[in-house]
Amino acid sequence: MKSKLTTLAASFILNGLIAAAPVLSADAFPLPPERAQGEVSFITGGIGDDEATAFKNAAPTYPLELLFVQKARPTDEYLADVKVTIRDRSGKLWLDTTAEGPFLLAKLPAGKYQIEADYDGERKRQSVEIRAGKHQRAVFVWAPHDESEEPVLSSTN
Repeated sequence: MKSKLTTLAASFILNGLIAAAPVLSADAFPLPPERAQGEVSFITGGIGDDEATAFKNAAPTYPLELLFVQKARPTDEYLADVKVTIRDRSGKLWLDTTAEGPFLLAKLPAGKYQIEADYDGERKRQSVEIRAGKHQRAVFVWAPHDESEEPVLSSTN
């Protein structure tokens, strides 16, 4: 009886490790170094499945998560090279950068902000309110690109 219990327990442990392996390997993928601009620290990237998963896993630890997507068939496409500016209600510029991938994670103080994202000359705007200890996500979506152009980055979601 003891042998059966030991075998059963080992089987459960092994199956658990196998099931957790993709999550463990995604967590192990290094994020790019955090950069600072004034009082704001941020990271940007998410190109490739491993890095995108690492950004998704890290997102809840940042007050602000931005995602840049273009509608496409059969799946939407992640975007890179999106110009991003973040201003507060009084117009003070907090962040002015270009996203190097579909994700931008930022640490901003609590407050209301206007985010402008410019991709290929088309601007999108969203307002967000950052609250202490809370996570805010904003997704910017652009219309489909010309079918004759090459896709920017494909999403596997």
